Amino acid sequence: MDSVVTISADFIERHTNFNELILELKNAFKNNKIIVPLRHHHDFPNPKVNTDSTLLLMPAWNPSKNAGVKIVTVSPENRQFDLPSINGTYIYLDATKGTVKALLEAKSLTAKRTAAASALASTFLSKSDASTLLMIGTGALSINLIKAHASVRPIKEVYVWGRSFDKAKNICELLINEDFNSVPIKNIKEKISKVDIISCATLSKTPLVLGKLLKEGQHIDLVGAYKKDMRETDDETILKSSIFLDTFQGGLKESGDIVIPLQNETLKETDIKADLFQLCANQKTGRKSEKEITVFKSVGHALEDLTAANYYYNKFKNE
Repeated sequence: MDSVVTISADFIERHTNFNELILELKNAFKNNKIIVPLRHHHDFPNPKVNTDSTLLLMPAWNPSKNAGVKIVTVSPENRQFDLPSINGTYIYLDATKGTVKALLEAKSLTAKRTAAASALASTFLSKSDASTLLMIGTGALSINLIKAHASVRPIKEVYVWGRSFDKAKNICELLINEDFNSVPIKNIKEKISKVDIISCATLSKTPLVLGKLLKEGQHIDLVGAYKKDMRETDDETILKSSIFLDTFQGGLKESGDIVIPLQNETLKETDIKADLFQLCANQKTGRKSEKEITVFKSVGHALEDLTAANYYYNKFKNE
């Protein structure tokens, strides 16, 4: 039996080409051959920090080709232990033999495939000449989202906001060698009405993107708020926008950005325009006008994990 390889966060970081990964995801959504059951989502008590933690299990199979399962824990209070809030491993399998082929560091894998999925959506939903981006949030996803969006649109100016201004400054310093200019800001209102794309990746329970501040033609990329009591945007944004999901399977059930407007009848399921399966297969159209405001809500999907794991495994084997 072949030995199990370990693919590290450093390898994933050094071997990511967002244009390649975006194309891999586009083909996977278009072909729709990967079998994905609904993820297992378990909140469990963590009395030591007085806040629930979450266990996520995300399996996927491409019959007779490859398979895998991501095991992730989310512990929001880990900052007090000087640890990241998200930890996990991806187990990559031979779908025919059932043997383990690789173990991949899941946080980096998730960050890359999540950013690539947002950029894939942006190719359908943002204006082709979008040149300015506001990044709300300074976690592990922020740099990846910025780079991914910049790989599909001619981004020239990036503004970064976080609850810690020092972290926002640090993000901008890490991006100093990119082809765009990065500026930390102290108030979202400074730039939210002046940018083409707004990307939001936080664990906020109160809206940060307010509809009253939006302008025509913007694209809003909502990546955080993974639980039903979390949301990054308000009802007015939902009312003013065309809504798209990564998948109907998870998007309708898992995040407050969609669940809460559905519950209070601000939004109906029939109002949602399309998901990535439909967009990538050209079954539905994305942006239809220059003035339209588009919202993409991503909760993640195991198809993305398996596609990315296969991408990095092939890179590793071909080195």
